[in-house]
Amino acid sequence: MSLPLVVAITGASGVIYGVEMLRVLKGLGQETHLILSEAAGMNLAIETDYSLDEVRSLANVVYQNKDVGAAVASGSFRTRGMIVAPCTIKTLSAIANSFTYNLVARAADVTLKERRTLVLMVRETPFHKGHLDLMSRAADFGAVILPPIPAFYHKPETILDIIHQSIGKALDQVGIEHNLFKRWTGDVPD
Repeated sequence: MSLPLVVAITGASGVIYGVEMLRVLKGLGQETHLILSEAAGMNLAIETDYSLDEVRSLANVVYQNKDVGAAVASGSFRTRGMIVAPCTIKTLSAIANSFTYNLVARAADVTLKERRTLVLMVRETPFHKGHLDLMSRAADFGAVILPPIPAFYHKPETILDIIHQSIGKALDQVGIEHNLFKRWTGDVPD
């Protein structure tokens, strides 16, 4: 039996990355435990046609962000890792400074202390030095910094193709097999 994956959706622009990740993982049969920040719900209404209930239905277990006593807040609850998609700078700052004021930050801190994979899909642009310092600090603690930066070698034709490439890169980090994009083979067309 596969361990569950923790997915957090925070309030940065790009909530579709988290929503689509949950949809893909459900299709793959991967158990997911979801934490939605309060601002994620607001951005969900602004950026998508998904309701909170629709997003919650994509996960096996859903936690309130204020529930710092949830299962994922303890290292004794085993997971295969955690992906924060998208990750706000506020959340990045909390993680980089071990400031576990809510469940997203606490679960991320637990993921790091237990030496599990933590993927932060940081969504901000441009970055200033403070943002870069926070990313460097989180990386020093073991986090994988994976901003959703599109690649084009797989010749995306739709926005969903671009989203899938970023999601696929994140799933690679936690060892989940997928076919979300064509992988580079080194073959260059004539």
